[in-house]
Amino acid sequence: MALVITEQCINCDMCLAECPNQAIFEGEKFYEIDSARCTECVGFYDRQTCVDVCPIECIVPDPQHQESKEQLLHKFHCLNLLSTTG
Repeated sequence: MALVITEQCINCDMCLAECPNQAIFEGEKFYEIDSARCTECVGFYDRQTCVDVCPIECIVPDPQHQESKEQLLHKFHCLNLLSTTG
């Protein structure tokens, strides 16, 4: 399942550089995560790096985008393929 950043975000910038998929971006009021790009770091790391660096623990699983580890790995491969061909 993709992750989501809650309204408690303080825009500290810690998560932005951690995302290997460039799924995190500045939203209107706080950082947001593009669920189409979020693989929960599957394919890159054993843990979600944005969650690990968030000082207020405002990055949580997104109930609107439930995906299995296999689906996340497939998304990782598709994103990786797109980045190398285009």
